[in-house]
Amino acid sequence: MSEITPEVVRHLAHLARIGLTDDEVQRLTGELSQIVDAVATVRAVATPEVPATSHPIALGTVTRPDVVGETLTPDQALAGAPERDGDFFKVTSILGEEQ
Repeated sequence: MSEITPEVVRHLAHLARIGLTDDEVQRLTGELSQIVDAVATVRAVATPEVPATSHPIALGTVTRPDVVGETLTPDQALAGAPERDGDFFKVTSILGEEQ
């Protein structure tokens, strides 16, 4: 069993500037004790031969090289547009400002 007492919980709450009722102190005493005990169990199982990891699977680059592919011509891209202005889509103003 861990050394988490109601006094320790009250002290931690004071340091964190958190107001706790007596019921909350009792509940948190039990919860924090369980957490500390669980960490102690994991620490007891961990061995120096096992390297510490942050991810169980090695992370590799998730990007791909840029490859030039087929693209649409401006006329093809604008073929289905209701309105166009030269090589640009024409849309209604959304900010109420004339450009």
